Amino acid sequence: MATSTLSPFTYTATGDLGIKRETMLQNELLLRTELGKPKRRGYGSGGGDMYFGRPNEKNTLGASEALRGWSSMDHNSTLPFHRKEKATERDFLELNKTAVNSGIVTSGENYAYRSINDIRRRTAGTETNKTRTRRLPPSMVYGISTRPSTPIFDLLEHKYQDKWLQQRQQEELAKKKEKIKKKNAGVVYETRASLLRTYQNPVESGPLWQLPRFKNSSKPNLQTFRTKTQEGDAFKQFDSDKIARQGNLGHGVYEAAKN
Repeated sequence: MATSTLSPFTYTATGDLGIKRETMLQNELLLRTELGKPKRRGYGSGGGDMYFGRPNEKNTLGASEALRGWSSMDHNSTLPFHRKEKATERDFLELNKTAVNSGIVTSGENYAYRSINDIRRRTAGTETNKTRTRRLPPSMVYGISTRPSTPIFDLLEHKYQDKWLQQRQQEELAKKKEKIKKKNAGVVYETRASLLRTYQNPVESGPLWQLPRFKNSSKPNLQTFRTKTQEGDAFKQFDSDKIARQGNLGHGVYEAAKN
């Protein structure tokens, strides 16, 4: 049984019908795949002269050119160590300065001056700062240094705890001061003039009134202190002792200790 040969245009958008052109076999939009089979087409390798990667250029130069920095090499070379020319742009600031120094003021003269003279400068980002290599000491070691051991005496006397508590107290005091400043932001402070305006001279209060006939003869019936010195000492002791007692007059029981 003779096998039928299929035309290359069978698996195209138009099929065997219509006009056939060779360009239709190269258009990916017109090509169709055969049922149950992969594509028969692919990208070409480019011929026998096609190669991938960087070409190995033949260098016929010697040691003298290498010592001079390969200055006589072709500028179209693709070698990695070839020094490429840096891009430059026109420096209009220097052109304006030189034009003013030459006595050019009008726009027409400035345009003609720029067409004749040209000043270039390197573009931004191409200039590289030359960093000096730092000389490291011979005992230089890379890595993180080991933390020194914690003194045992500081741990026994709770030094770090006390230090932390002091820091917390200082932080709380600072916060309280800030709150007081915020609260008293709109307070009107008194000045010397305002204080003098509301100041009243102190007036000594006179003795209590009593009948004239008892002024010299009336005395207390009971004297519990032998001298005035003992009486003053007793009142001082009472004033210092009533601080820890409860009650308005300080005659109550002692208050418990507060932390």
